[in-house]
Amino acid sequence: MRKIILFAMSLLSFPASSMAQNAQMEMPAGYDAVREGVAAGKIDTVQYASKTVGTTRKALIYTPPGYSKKKKYPVLYLLHGIGGDEKEWLKGGNPQLILDNLYAEKKIEPMIVVMPNGRAMKDDRATGNIMAPDKVAAFATFEQDLLTDLIPYVEKKYPVLNDREHRAIAGLSMGGGQSLNFGLGNLDRFAWVGGFSSAPNTKMPQELMPKPEEAKKQLKMLFISCGDDDRLITFSKRTHEYLFEHDVPHVYYIEPGVHDFKVWKNGLYMFSQFLFKPVDVKSLSRYTILGTPASTNIRSAKFPQILPDNRVVFRTKAPNAQKVQVDLGKKYDMAKDTAGFWSVTTDSIGEGFHYYSLLIDGVALADPASETFYGMGRMASGIEIPFRKGGYYALREVPHGDVRIRRYFSKASNGWREMYIYTPPGYDTSTEKYPVLYLLHGGGEDQRGWATQGKTNLILDNLISEGKAKPMLIVMMDGNSGTPLGPGSLGTAGDGFLKAFENELKQGAMPFVESTYRVEANAANRALAGLSMGGIQTLYAGVKNSDMFSSLGVFSSGWFANNNALSGPHYEFAKTNATLINSNLKNFWISMGGPEDIAFKNCKIMLAKYDELGIKYQYSEYPGGHTWPVWRHDLFGFAQLLFK
Repeated sequence: MRKIILFAMSLLSFPASSMAQNAQMEMPAGYDAVREGVAAGKIDTVQYASKTVGTTRKALIYTPPGYSKKKKYPVLYLLHGIGGDEKEWLKGGNPQLILDNLYAEKKIEPMIVVMPNGRAMKDDRATGNIMAPDKVAAFATFEQDLLTDLIPYVEKKYPVLNDREHRAIAGLSMGGGQSLNFGLGNLDRFAWVGGFSSAPNTKMPQELMPKPEEAKKQLKMLFISCGDDDRLITFSKRTHEYLFEHDVPHVYYIEPGVHDFKVWKNGLYMFSQFLFKPVDVKSLSRYTILGTPASTNIRSAKFPQILPDNRVVFRTKAPNAQKVQVDLGKKYDMAKDTAGFWSVTTDSIGEGFHYYSLLIDGVALADPASETFYGMGRMASGIEIPFRKGGYYALREVPHGDVRIRRYFSKASNGWREMYIYTPPGYDTSTEKYPVLYLLHGGGEDQRGWATQGKTNLILDNLISEGKAKPMLIVMMDGNSGTPLGPGSLGTAGDGFLKAFENELKQGAMPFVESTYRVEANAANRALAGLSMGGIQTLYAGVKNSDMFSSLGVFSSGWFANNNALSGPHYEFAKTNATLINSNLKNFWISMGGPEDIAFKNCKIMLAKYDELGIKYQYSEYPGGHTWPVWRHDLFGFAQLLFK
């Protein structure tokens, strides 16, 4: 029953237009059995002298139907797992029958397939403790045996094409790790590499492919597959994520399944159809049945799932609901199955962080399968779409700072308030004083925004570790002070909201930070920045108090073009104090998310006014609109300018 449900779910992950293609991805039932009228290839056992091991070793050789010594063939080296030997594929997978049936339907090129024993030691039997250190080490030794003994033997005894473009390597489990290690480590020998359910012997991605740009030029095909319930999927996933980050074309094929031959046979069925023929790399992201659970899912939640082309599969159970939608900026109608599960696959979603809600009979709710975030003025679900250029906020093996939650009594508001504070690595053991960046969120968010949605700690950890940013404290304030800043509020409420924030900054937050933490309490070591609403707060409090800050950062913001109640006095102040502002501010950094940013027009009008008034600033654009990927990148760029 579970397999039936999962397969039905897999069909929901593809729109109707690609259903036919999806059906061809999974190996049809009975495809690994003898079929009437299908010509058969031949399997022979061969022995070759291994100088690496110092003995004679065995391998199985499959030759295709119609094999002729007068023709030259490409070669696939197909490797087994830790508990198997050269016969494991033959016993558990019937590879010869899969290949025979593919030949009969003209789906693959004629090829020779070599199934060796990947345990390169004198007693290479799969007996006793298969996890013994010497046996595990023998799987690594096989690289030398393969390259210097087995491949030369095959190329001497069989009519094969002996260039890298006609040599492939693939394997299951331990053999999948070997295939990735040996194939990617020897791209002068292999152009086609496949790993099915690759095991923990798989090297770290940076070791597998230290020079991604060079590898992209050499690889004809890189295929990674795994079952969604395989406990070893993390090794395939981390490799895929590295390849994605570095834009290396590959197939990441996830299907319903565990660590067994159902998955591995399907891997051979799929991979062999790509071999030794032209590959359309632009189409590779379409080859999968299931997506990858979003990193923003709660523990063990399989949905939402992100497909390689950034479409998202949502699924939730609401058996008594009449209508269910996903609101992701655009609303998507979900379809209900007989078990009460509602599912939908979206269009391709932009990279980075997005808020979303489930609309169940018109009521906006957080998805119970997703982490929730304070945004949109309420708790909402969030989904993180993998961002190819997001390595600067990846979790790395570098010294890490802390994010601390502090409540403090504010004299400005005469009440308790909360802030999040990033302290850099080594703060607790150091005696030095640090500079401070006060960092402000946008409308509908609060002090949690930069810490959770913004990845502030990871961005700074990585920058500091690379020497690109000075160690600093980042104070993430709650900018919701006084009358909320909303549509029309500035015109009717005057500057009450912004004035309340300025008071909170000067009389509440800064005194608390400077009396509680080891910080330099002077303008040269203070900076203020914010996004959207926080950008207006930065303009209001920062420009007026340029003697208190050395740097201001305004992200996706600007004075409202049609509002003179606040922008007028602001520009008048800037005009009167232009020389002082320019002298005080080492960095007045203004950035936008490109023309699609909703604040773009206002910002451009503001910059033209600043040009007229002689206010000096630095301007930057990063495409992506009014979104968190832009603001993360803004912090990444702005932090590198500070306190130097």
